[in-house]
This record gives sequence, structure tokens and C-alpha cells, in this order.
Amino acid sequence: MWTPFNITLIFIVLSTLVAVFIRRRSRDKCLIDFSQNTVTLEDRGGKTITGSLRVENTGLELVYPAIRRDEVEQVTASYILYKYEYPNIQAVVRYHDQLSEANKRQRQLELKRTYHPGPLRRLKRKTLNVFKTIRDSVAEVINLFISRTKKTAGIGETLASQDKYMAQMQQEVMGSVGTSYEPLLERYIGHRVMLELIKGERVVRYPGVLKEYTADFIEIMDVNYAADDSTSPTAADIVVLRKYGLVRNLAE
Repeated sequence: MWTPFNITLIFIVLSTLVAVFIRRRSRDKCLIDFSQNTVTLEDRGGKTITGSLRVENTGLELVYPAIRRDEVEQVTASYILYKYEYPNIQAVVRYHDQLSEANKRQRQLELKRTYHPGPLRRLKRKTLNVFKTIRDSVAEVINLFISRTKKTAGIGETLASQDKYMAQMQQEVMGSVGTSYEPLLERYIGHRVMLELIKGERVVRYPGVLKEYTADFIEIMDVNYAADDSTSPTAADIVVLRKYGLVRNLAE
């Protein structure tokens, strides 16, 4: 029987299941590519942190290679950056000379698969992009469905009484989607491109292979990266925020 208690219970279960499913699958693909690798996190203020990267949907963690002591002599073993702090990221840099031999081999395999991909790999990506496009429309479809359903006699009154849980599900879905498909970038996946990165008052250009992009980040492989003018460029792969970095040219 559809009592208010039963309906509330169903919505609690559904909202929980939706939240768990989405949170498990909403880790950023560009950051995931560097997972378990030694990377250097560089923030907009010039601070750098180096460690083994672990990525979750709520943020990232850099695990230090050895126990450290901070400025007040407190022992620390890792550094956590929460997702709401991502706008402070200048770059996540994977320097090739800091990788283990196993990570170097895996990275080389990634580059071989990425650079000028074959027909089968392009077909796979096109297929995945169809699902990305569908996913990007999920929030709009759900909002439209709920809006129409609320106007239906009987059912609408029941849904209106569960606004709290409906809002929770909508928030989870909307928080997980974004502009994940970009036609202008898609055609240059696997090609050498020119990245323009805003660093303070300057715009620095980095040629490299466009590996991946998401709603928030761009991943470029095989660049010569220097944190500032006092350091020499070093072979690396980088992930930067689309807010500060953009692909400006095809570079081959």
C-alpha cells in the first residue's frame, strides 16, 4: 500500500543508491590517468607538493614518499586537496624522471595508444562520446520529467510531499554532469597541440599531445614543463584546469 511512510522510505533508498552510484563514477578522468603515479601539485601561489596521487570524487590526496614535519614540527604523511579547492590548482605535473620503472612503462604505453590513434580506438571513443552526450542531458531530462509529473493529478501531490529527497537526487545528478563533450577538442585528441596556460600575469605556451579533457581539466602529454623562470624545462605530462589553460592551435 502506498502510504506516506512507504513512499518516504522508497525515496530515501533511491536517493542513497543514486548518490552512491554517481559518487563512485564521478572521479575526474584526467586526474585518474595520473593515479598512483608520483606527481607534483603546483598551486596558483607557487606552492608545490610532491607525492603519489590518489583521486576520489571529493578531492585528491598526495601521499608523501616519507614522513615529513611541517613548519610547527608536526608529523605529516600526506596532503589533501578538496574538490572545492581545485580552482587554486596551477598544474598537476607528472615529471618523467620521478616515475618508477613500472610507471614509466605504463606511461609509454599510454602515449603509444594516444598519439595518432588507429581506427578501432577512434571508433571506441566515438561510441563513448555518444554516451557522454546522453549523460550531459540527464539533468535536463530529469528536471523536465519531474516538473511534468508534479502537474499530474494524484502522482504530483505525492511527489510534492517528497521534495527533500527529489531535490537530493537532482543535486547528485546535476553535480556529476557537465560539459564533458567538446567538439573543438575532440577532433585533436591524439594530436600535438599548443596549450596556452595562464600563469599569473603571463601566458605560457606548451606544445604536447592532447590525451584527454573533462568538464574541468585538460591533460597534455610529452611537454617540456618549467614551474618558473628559475628552473629548466623538464619532460613531463600535465593536467591543468580549463579555467586557466586552453588548446589554441594544432601543432603538427
